[in-house]
Amino acid sequence: MNRGCFKRVGKGTVSIILVFLLSLPALTMAQFNKITISGVVRDAKTKTEIAFVNIAFKSAKDSSFVLGTITNEQGRFTLADVKSGSYYAEVSYIGYEVKRQDVLVGELSAFLDLGNIELVPGSKVLEQVTVTSTQQSGVSDKLDKKTFSVADNVAQTGGSVLQVMNNLPGVTTSQDGKIQLRGSDKVAVLIDGRQTALTGFGSQTGLDNIPASAIERIEIINNPSAKYDANGNAGIINIIYKKSRQQGFNGKIGLTAGLGALWQKRENLPDVRPQYQRTPKINPSLSLNYRKSKINTFLQADWLYTETLNRNEFTERFYNDGEVVRQQVKRNRNTSYATLKTGIDYTINPENTLSVSGLFNREKIIDRGDIPYFNQDLSKRNRLWQFLEDEVKYTATATVGYQHKFKQPGHLLNANYNYTWHREDEKYFFTNIMSTFTGKDAFKLLSDEFVNDFTVDYIRPLKYGRIEGGLKLRLRSIPINMQFFPGTNSPIDSGAGGFAEYRETIPALYGNYVFESKKFELEAGLRMEYVKVDYEVNPNHNTYKSDGYSYTQPFPNVRFGFKLNEHNKLSLFYNRRVDRPNEVDIRIFPKYDEPELLKVGNPGLRPQFTNTIEVGHKLNWGAGSLYSALYHRIVDGTITRIATQVPNSTILYNVFQNAGRSYNTGVEVVLQQTLSKAFSFNTSANIYKNTINGFSGINKYPVPSVYSSETENATSGNVKLNGSFHFPKQVDVQITGIYLAPDIIPQGKIGARFSVDLGIKKQIQKGAGEVFLNSTDIFNTLKIEKFINGNGFRYKTIDYYETQVFRLGYNYKF
Repeated sequence: MNRGCFKRVGKGTVSIILVFLLSLPALTMAQFNKITISGVVRDAKTKTEIAFVNIAFKSAKDSSFVLGTITNEQGRFTLADVKSGSYYAEVSYIGYEVKRQDVLVGELSAFLDLGNIELVPGSKVLEQVTVTSTQQSGVSDKLDKKTFSVADNVAQTGGSVLQVMNNLPGVTTSQDGKIQLRGSDKVAVLIDGRQTALTGFGSQTGLDNIPASAIERIEIINNPSAKYDANGNAGIINIIYKKSRQQGFNGKIGLTAGLGALWQKRENLPDVRPQYQRTPKINPSLSLNYRKSKINTFLQADWLYTETLNRNEFTERFYNDGEVVRQQVKRNRNTSYATLKTGIDYTINPENTLSVSGLFNREKIIDRGDIPYFNQDLSKRNRLWQFLEDEVKYTATATVGYQHKFKQPGHLLNANYNYTWHREDEKYFFTNIMSTFTGKDAFKLLSDEFVNDFTVDYIRPLKYGRIEGGLKLRLRSIPINMQFFPGTNSPIDSGAGGFAEYRETIPALYGNYVFESKKFELEAGLRMEYVKVDYEVNPNHNTYKSDGYSYTQPFPNVRFGFKLNEHNKLSLFYNRRVDRPNEVDIRIFPKYDEPELLKVGNPGLRPQFTNTIEVGHKLNWGAGSLYSALYHRIVDGTITRIATQVPNSTILYNVFQNAGRSYNTGVEVVLQQTLSKAFSFNTSANIYKNTINGFSGINKYPVPSVYSSETENATSGNVKLNGSFHFPKQVDVQITGIYLAPDIIPQGKIGARFSVDLGIKKQIQKGAGEVFLNSTDIFNTLKIEKFINGNGFRYKTIDYYETQVFRLGYNYKF
């Protein structure tokens, strides 16, 4: 495919979605319940500011006094922690007529600016009014953001971020161990509001290795505004590391230990070395913070060591010529994961703050695997493939942030620079045992990723909302080198090695407007992105050539809200997003950890564009709420792996391709109810229909192979139940059950999955300490079953990988 301009605009759609989110009783949902209101009082004739004016907020319902303050020497006032509702402001000062102004305090903006309030001079004498000043800095937040406290997730305390997320309402895990929102794993994962190599630039990586002990909270943004990068059609997940702002010295120390895979789900095939069982886990953690005067400094350190049965997949392949191959992929994994995050916030003066932070991470992975290949009745072994993978990943980030606060509360200018370096140093050693010989093969991969992000964001509160605007520039490059070292009669394609380099340039501009009245809400935004991607390939590569694409595209988002009454709210959403191929998706080097089911990238891969329309309704009552949704997505250029067979060979090649158009339509319902002080529950259900239109194309590697598929569709869904019990003496128990129905995947289907998690936590040492015991997949029922139909072959596979883990831990705050 020639390099050039790639322009594909997803067509708009009309559809419906009812979006509802409900959190576990044990989790905290972030909403703008407390608003900061500001304004300036001026003389109506001279237009000069008036100092020490009385500002009294009263309820519109019964005129009762709610709170108040006085203007400062510049005539400006601030009222913090104002609850949502209808009020009127009574503005009074000796020598002026009293002015009354209606004020609606909504839920969409953390700051509201009433603008200029003009007083008309008069001779009326005022009675003395006593008010209390409540000036306090508000904290800016994001629209449609739901925040979940990791510390309160009892069932997954001491686990990984991936395990914690799997227990959240509306979140599931795919067959590849990726987080899904509403059935899609196209989720942008951020750390402290930024994309980093730890979790991937555009695709998810490493979530199962990030200790939950390092995380303060997790934010889910289902309908991102134009402020966020346009990638991630299912939404954004923002992982916030711990960082205290208490005065003085404080911190937290913790230790978690666990065991996994207590019993085998399925025995090995013949000639396979033992599976990992009773796998140890250990996670010590330390969090420190010191705040005094103008300086706040913090440090977060974590070390995680795990042994896991990472993969235990049994496969039967059936070919049209009658040949049958039975195989097992067993992979024992040792992982050591160390992270250090530190930084300092310096308040230059009340208007200006400078923040500097850095993160360093080292991940060491050792994989030992066995893959035997047998005939159907296991009477003949055709091959035994054993491998050792030795991989080290390094990640370093540095961030400098500057914030300027204007006199108007919530009126901000933020400028940030973020640098990321990420290295993958990977070595594979293979033993290829055949009936007549034994070969030794190896390869070495070295990849360095360099990312520079520059951002500027501007926020200004308005009387009934806010405006936002900003720009971003990303410069990203990934030089990579692959060297193959083939042995005797090697199956390795040494001509597919060499060097390659991925280069990405993305400048972007955005604007966003938020408006709220007593009955109506509006958010409208537009993000414009120019993207240029170049992928330079070794000219001696035997299949692929250099390629790339560029586009300039708009990414609008619109949300209308209608407040039907105090307990009912109706919302309409539209957004357009993109998912660009990541570097590993187009990587030209075949991966030989499984020599007869090879995975290869595709430099000709192009972005997929998604249009989503939703309609939603939310109902609240005293002890609970119901959030229901209908949604519809149309995806153009769907990215997926396609398996093809080379003639006269049993080897299958999985190559990323654009499969054309696909659809996702569904209904989601989430119910929360507090039955008593001792018990509350949260249950969610998501039923959807996935459709993938028929498509055809050519896999170029290793030789051109034509593939085609008819239109596929299936109705699937998932159900999740979370129950929380609160017993005397500060004992909490949480139980979570998850069921995922069968679903379609490209070229086939995936079977049903089911698991139950349980957690117990007790506060000790007057609340400063806690001990916990929990289990993931307590009944060891979770497995992944897939059925694939290709041109000339079909196969069935079941992965009995490790899912059952028991943990015991202790945390102490000081």
